[in-house]
Amino acid sequence: MSDLLYDADEEALRDTVRALLAAHAPWQRTLAAVDGGGDPYDATLWRRLVDQLGVTGLAVPAEHGGAAAGFREVAVVLEELGRAVAPVPFLGAAVATRALLACAEHTLLRRLAAGDRDVTVAVDFATAPDLATAPEARPDPVTVGPGPTLTGRVTGVADAVPHGLLLVPAGDALYVVDAAEPAVRMSAVVSLDATRPLVDIEFTAAAARPIATGAAAGDAVTAALTAGAALLASEQVGLAQWCLDTTVAYVRQRHQFGRPVGSFQAVKHRLADVWVELTEARAVARYAADRLGAAGPEAALAAALAQAYCGPVAVRAAEVCVQLHGGIGFTWEHPAHLYLKRAKSAAIAFGTADRHRAAVARLVDLPPPVTATGPPGAAGR
Repeated sequence: MSDLLYDADEEALRDTVRALLAAHAPWQRTLAAVDGGGDPYDATLWRRLVDQLGVTGLAVPAEHGGAAAGFREVAVVLEELGRAVAPVPFLGAAVATRALLACAEHTLLRRLAAGDRDVTVAVDFATAPDLATAPEARPDPVTVGPGPTLTGRVTGVADAVPHGLLLVPAGDALYVVDAAEPAVRMSAVVSLDATRPLVDIEFTAAAARPIATGAAAGDAVTAALTAGAALLASEQVGLAQWCLDTTVAYVRQRHQFGRPVGSFQAVKHRLADVWVELTEARAVARYAADRLGAAGPEAALAAALAQAYCGPVAVRAAEVCVQLHGGIGFTWEHPAHLYLKRAKSAAIAFGTADRHRAAVARLVDLPPPVTATGPPGAAGR
């Protein structure tokens, strides 16, 4: 296994991204945008990240116009974006990158790395990596017609932009569709997290081009969703870190009964618990990001471990942040609610923690729990 500590290049990348976000994406700006009901994504910030830092090319090989860095660097960027609850579609771009790498679609990889077009995998944001093979998997919502063309509706898609490209699983293939076509219609969904909007996408005989078929298409979608689950964990770590840092700073300066709130033992214990959980979450998130770039079956297990643990940790950190800020933590003017909503929304993205715990059990061949099959009390005999 690789050394999971951050190396010098990763720390330099973190410093650069954090500085850009501090200058161009302070929480006051994000809160004002959410309150104003304008464009859900900060297009100017996104162009800065793509054009100045080349974030969409981090995991793309150099021969295809990328930086040839890797998913560990992508995870570092996501930590900082989570820390700032930045309203940009970077997670979707990272998931699409993994899909394009899996099916060796080099032309689109070049366009994505160059920032020419945004690319998103058009699946429900709550879809777990194992859903395609699960017994409860729903029928394919998109059908393939002559041309080929796609007709149908995909709900709850995250990070889809109006003029981007969509990677759409349909039938036994993976297709690319131009979202700017008249045959493609996006409808905004009222979602909990206004900094990561969801849309329903309707296709009406939309022109499509297959980029993978058969098992290769299924493998590409599974790899993409696995990457999404693994990388989302790093965003959750960044979010939880902001909640902890901000709360510690607040309880140090907020006084009650003539002493800082942070000096009370009950407050110390709650923050210590968050620190311990966050430290563990960072380790499992780093492991998941590291395994995405390695050969072998460990990526699926690492991603399931990451989402089984990191999602609940981010929610608890955000809840503690709101509660220990007292009355101000419940106000619209304070950014704590942005972090709580992002944490709650992300906790069901790419599958719930319960589903990932079940996936871990299956992947390591744990036996199912013993259930009572006889009359009351029979199981204990």
